[in-house]
This record gives sequence, structure tokens and C-alpha cells, in this order.
Amino acid sequence: MKYVDEYRDIELVRNLSRKIHEVTRGNWTIMEICGGQTHAIMKYSIGEFLPEKIQLVHGPGCPVCVTPLEIIDKAIRIAQREDVIFCSYGDMLRVPGSEKDLLSVKAEGGDVRILYSPLDALKIAVDNPGKQVVFFAIGFETTAPANAMAVKEAKRKGITNFSILSSHVLVPPAMEAILSSPKNKIQGFLAAGHVCTVMGYEEYLPIASKYMVPIVVTGFEPVDILQGIYRVILQLEKGSAEVENAYGRVVTREGNLQAKKLLTEVFEHADMKWRGIGNIPDSGFRLSPEYETYNAEDIFDVGHIVQQESELCIAGEVLQGLKKPADCPAFGAACKPEHPLGAPMVSSEGACAAYYRFKKTETA
Repeated sequence: MKYVDEYRDIELVRNLSRKIHEVTRGNWTIMEICGGQTHAIMKYSIGEFLPEKIQLVHGPGCPVCVTPLEIIDKAIRIAQREDVIFCSYGDMLRVPGSEKDLLSVKAEGGDVRILYSPLDALKIAVDNPGKQVVFFAIGFETTAPANAMAVKEAKRKGITNFSILSSHVLVPPAMEAILSSPKNKIQGFLAAGHVCTVMGYEEYLPIASKYMVPIVVTGFEPVDILQGIYRVILQLEKGSAEVENAYGRVVTREGNLQAKKLLTEVFEHADMKWRGIGNIPDSGFRLSPEYETYNAEDIFDVGHIVQQESELCIAGEVLQGLKKPADCPAFGAACKPEHPLGAPMVSSEGACAAYYRFKKTETA
């Protein structure tokens, strides 16, 4: 397939692997900050093309995985109401709350629907004026513009039975939280190409400068990822810390200006709790005052719900790159995709799910 197969070309992969071996002198730890990249790394066995001196670790790059337990419980509480049609992306239905998941609510008779777009939820609201329609708005900056557009359209059309339960998180504050931790071991980052398609990469410049870490924006195919690793290693070996764009066919420095303008209008920055990590200042989006009447958390009075994470699940350490999924004693035993303890085993972008699917032999 044009524009895909060329980035999976084995000769290009081998050539980049040779280049990486040639330039690598030190021991380096690099984090990919995207769950899609994590799955590609596992699926295509990217680690086998790298020197032993290079270690890839997996960051909090899966929005499903970092959605806090209490948000799941809030979603469940709302979805159980008879007057609600609760709409969500499919991955969220099996993420465990403190007692059950959204799929269980659906099995018990709740009107829980899987959608691919928040604009579809808006149409459901129009077609069902006697019901409150709630869309579970999760994701990084990538999915936020569509959710913002749905809210803006609801206000423009005067649709009053639509709202969102927002759990949007932002990448740069999470990177800073990792880099500022006394446990940090990350020396370079592969930045997520889809996030940068929306936001550009200017916001990474102060992070690279402050923490002296190279940051390279990459895509999701084997050649993309190896090209990103190669550029990171070149910088690390030279002692430089710059932001580079290795995904130029999609990403620009300034990003999508119209999408960013929409986000600024509908949302504002807020402190956000990340599952397994804790509170990170200014790391999320909440609805701005102009649109706060579309906040499902306020409409259904679930803001008071607070929950503690499972002590058995080490998702927080996995998401911070401190441990690998197979380091968890529950991995592949008490925690499997069909019976997950934590979100990283559920999501299609979760690191635990990637290890279980592509590297199951390491579960002993």
C-alpha cells in the first residue's frame, strides 16, 4: 500500500539498524510517549534491530490507560441512570472500575453505546429528546478537537440534552512529570506524531532545553520509529538536546492552527489525575466557563467520587517507564485481557496488552 509499505521496507529497516549500531557508544534509555508506537515496537520486534546498549521503555502514551479509576466510576454511575444514553469509544467499556466496568452496565440493561465520533452522540441526542446523552470524552490532544467541536455544535444548535464527561490529558506536562522525578532514567523521547499533527512541536522546545533531553517527533511504522531512534542517538552521542521532526510528511512546527483555536475556545487547562501516577498540574482539559453547562460531571453530581488504585496493579510504574509489563507478578496470570486488573491490559494501545499479544513468552 502506497505511503505505508515503504515505511515497512525491510532493507530500509536493516540500513537504519546498521546506522544505529555504528553511532551508538554509550548506554541510552529512550521512551516512546505513544501507545501506538509501543504496539508497533512490539509487533515488529524493533528491539531486535537495536544494540543492547539501547533500552526502549514505554511511557504514559495510552489515554485509556491513564484515565483514573474514579473517572471510570463516575462514568458507570452516570451510565446506570435510566434517563441516560451513555456513549463511548469501545476500549473504555472493559476498563475496570472499582467494582465493575461499563460493559457490565450494558449487560445489566444500561443504554451504553459504542461510537466512533462524538458528533454521532450529538445526533443521538437530537433523535432522543427525552434522554440525556453523555459522551465519554477521553484522549490526548489528538481526539480533543472533535470533542470540542461536538460541544460547540451543541451550543450553536441549542441542544440541551447532550454533555461530555471529560478526561482529556496533555502530553508535555506528563513528560515534565517524568523528567522531574528523582526516579527518572529517561535520556531521550520519541514524541507522538498524531499529537504533534494537532499541536505542532513548539511546546517541546522548553522541555528539551530545561531537562537537556533530545525529543524527536516520529510516526508509527518501523522505518519511522527507527529513524526517530537514530536521530535521538545522534544527539545523545553529541551531547545535544534539540527537538527534531522526523515525521515531516504529517507534522509541522505550528500544528493545526484551526484545531488549536477551537481547543482554546472550548477548553481550558486544569490539573488532572493520571491513573497510577497521580495528580499532574495543568495536564488536562476542562470545559471553559462559556461551555461548562455541558459538563456531565456537574449535571449528574458525580464530582465527589474518589477511588484508590488497586495495590496489585503496577500500571503506574509501567506508565512511567520504571518497570516493564512482564515485571508485574499478576501479568499473564491474575491479569489478562479477558480479566484485566488495570487499563494497560485492556486498551488497544496499552503496553501490557502489547506485551501479552506480541511477547507472551516473557510472562513466566
